[in-house]
Amino acid sequence: MNTLQVNIVTPDGPVVQTEASMIIATTEAGEIGILPGHIAMVAPLQIGGLRITKNDSTEVVAVHGGFIEVRPEVVTVLAQSAETAATIDIARAKEAAKRAEAELQSKQDAAELQKVELDLKRAMNRISVYEGR
Repeated sequence: MNTLQVNIVTPDGPVVQTEASMIIATTEAGEIGILPGHIAMVAPLQIGGLRITKNDSTEVVAVHGGFIEVRPEVVTVLAQSAETAATIDIARAKEAAKRAEAELQSKQDAAELQKVELDLKRAMNRISVYEGR
């Protein structure tokens, strides 16, 4: 079975180093599926779950922006932050989502609104990955 080497790296260090038969990532242009032998490319990532499939099981990693570099046998994700479901503090993520939703009601400044919306997206992404969606 052909596989890809998958490396997810943040400024704090490596988050995932594994092999996969397929990867699905959410880029700014939409979702892409990557199989072994994929053409080389680089794309900016959206906040979302990166799905890594191997041996008929799928692991989802919460990725919060960054870039994906694809080469025929290696996929590297350079993310601002990334978390596996096992490392997500779900209580903290739910609290962050509640706090961001409350702040959305009170913010008037466009820059502050954008920051709070990003905070909410990151929190919701963590919750989704933790709950296995």
